[in-house]
Amino acid sequence: MTEPSELQLSEAPPGGLTRQGSLWGDAWRELRRKPRFVISAAIILVVLLMAVVPSLFTSVDPNFADLDHSRALPSGDAWFGYDLQGRNLFARTVYGTRASLIVGVTSALLTVLIGSVIGIVAGYYGKWLDSLLSRFGDIFAGMPFVLGAIVILTTLNAPTSNPSQTRIIVQVVLSIAVLSWPVAMRIMRSATLVAKQLDYVKAARGLGASPFRIIFRHLLPNTLAPVMVYATIAVGAFIGAEATLAFLGIGLRPPVVSWGVMISDSSNYVRTVPHMLLFPAAFVTITVLAFVMLGDAVRDALDPKSR
Repeated sequence: MTEPSELQLSEAPPGGLTRQGSLWGDAWRELRRKPRFVISAAIILVVLLMAVVPSLFTSVDPNFADLDHSRALPSGDAWFGYDLQGRNLFARTVYGTRASLIVGVTSALLTVLIGSVIGIVAGYYGKWLDSLLSRFGDIFAGMPFVLGAIVILTTLNAPTSNPSQTRIIVQVVLSIAVLSWPVAMRIMRSATLVAKQLDYVKAARGLGASPFRIIFRHLLPNTLAPVMVYATIAVGAFIGAEATLAFLGIGLRPPVVSWGVMISDSSNYVRTVPHMLLFPAAFVTITVLAFVMLGDAVRDALDPKSR
């Protein structure tokens, strides 16, 4: 006759995969009924298309300048008008989506990767290692974001330097991730502290499973949900951060075309040529709002208490 404890262990789903699959399935069914999710997903899909295939939206070269059209108002030929150098603002807004989205998405992925690794290690091992990693995270969390970014980016680039487009994007992504990972670390650490007290994790530890197997087979699948919600919201926040850094003159810079660069170019002409600022700023605002709405919808769907 099988012992009750052995029966329970044999019937328990390894790593809680059955329960996790049900959680994601229920969340998807819940999301499809939410207008907030549908609207935000539609906006993000359009933004992704603009970033991946900008030629679907415009055939105009975003860097083509015609001084005869300098500061021209929006019209049928140029829906968003022209900037100071006579460049088509609609074309620049469409093509600027790619750089802004690359910075937002890669910064969020890198932030979540760094924070999740440190957070799950701190939460699982605890004791002195948890205290050490938590205090290390507090150091970075205590840095003002703008001031920290100014220090990092001005240190990497002298004012007279002329770095390549790829190097500028990489530096901006790294600076955002370095200053933002403690939030993801705290979320993952809290989720790990809860998950490691569950019965199947204790059973795996009692059966002699290695820490590596416990972390990646049992803990990680059950701690991803809150981190994914944060990552979704962080994409929007980091797109706004890119625009902020470019406006201050320490982020992306010409010849890179991004929403932040366009906002920076319009900073001295807001009163005389307001449409130079209006349209790229509107795209930043709408995109950030869409990602925040998507994150809120995903959070509500993954939280059983909100149903």
